[in-house]
Amino acid sequence: MASYSGLLRKAPAGRLQAFLATRQVHAPDDFDWNSEGRGTKFVREIEDLLGGLPDRQQDAIKAELDHLHTLADANGLTAAERICAGQGIDLEGLEGVQDVLLMLAISYPQIIDRVSADTSLMRRTGGKGWAAFQFDDDGKPWALDDAEARNAFLRDVLNILDVAEHRRSEADWFRSIRVHPITGEETEITQATIYVEDRAASELAFGSSETLERHLVQKVLEVGLACDPQSRIVEIAARGTKKVRDQYAASFAKHFAPNSAAPVEAPRRDVQLEKLRTPVEFVTEPADGIRRIEVSSLDFFSVGGAFARFEKRGEDETIYQFLERRFGAMSPLRTGVWTIFAATLRISLEARDGKRPRTLTVTLRTPNTTTLPNKTEADRHFVFALLERWGLLTQPQKDFDLFEDIS
Repeated sequence: MASYSGLLRKAPAGRLQAFLATRQVHAPDDFDWNSEGRGTKFVREIEDLLGGLPDRQQDAIKAELDHLHTLADANGLTAAERICAGQGIDLEGLEGVQDVLLMLAISYPQIIDRVSADTSLMRRTGGKGWAAFQFDDDGKPWALDDAEARNAFLRDVLNILDVAEHRRSEADWFRSIRVHPITGEETEITQATIYVEDRAASELAFGSSETLERHLVQKVLEVGLACDPQSRIVEIAARGTKKVRDQYAASFAKHFAPNSAAPVEAPRRDVQLEKLRTPVEFVTEPADGIRRIEVSSLDFFSVGGAFARFEKRGEDETIYQFLERRFGAMSPLRTGVWTIFAATLRISLEARDGKRPRTLTVTLRTPNTTTLPNKTEADRHFVFALLERWGLLTQPQKDFDLFEDIS
């Protein structure tokens, strides 16, 4: 059975027929596009149609169907929605991810590569080959649309990859729209995928003489970039060590945010704020050197589209005591119509090693935003370890290679 059989079965009949027609695959007039509930027999009949094509054409269509099938999941649909929203492409009325992907393959084939790159970014966020960097808000807009900055950044990427000067390269810059899963808030993201010609690989294949021949297959490296100017966060997806991704971040800062302080790597982990619906026992150890921990603010969103933010003001009661005293049974912590989507913790530390007592403040915001307590790496690791201990962060994603070489 073909690997893309699920795509064939689930695609709307009219869209699948239109896709194949644009690839010069024409079914007879009596072809049953809903054969046996789109089961095995239907897939085999499509295979028979493709089998009547010249070998090269058949291979190209099957390869394209295979690629679309790899994108036909929840991440692929989200990527398509984000990118189409950024490009003004209307997906209203389409029937699922298969319908969306086939429509794009027919009418906007250049979008498929962008969907593929963004899908890879989502699948591997938090894993190997991915890093997010937090920039300070220096009040200056990022120069993301500056052609000179883009060209200079591309030159730096080529230097970091250490490829020969004659290698070809191309940078695809585009915009996408990310929608907050709880509030529906839209954020415009500027993305880039940089394609760089890598060393060719030598592979065996059957040639025109019907015998095995050795062919050179040109490989392509990819570097992905997703920039959120509002949160001042840049995600970088590239093969290599942490040192390599730090180099990309430094280059980004140099060319697009020259007035900002050096960015700090910020782990992106899903936050679990429902745990804060009731007072949490923040387990500490003597070695932590913590005097006090408090939830200093809670942000809520209701199903009706309302926002509410509560901050702790008095020293004599917690935010939970205040909400109970003020609202009782109508407290947003007790009613089902309010969802916690952000919270701020204040971690007060004892005086140590000649340092005065100080407070680390960290804000958690769904689905995966965590502000840095300050700029020291030791404090960042310390705070993230605490958040893991308290169950406010999900477990780290397993390591993945972000981008596969493509030929």
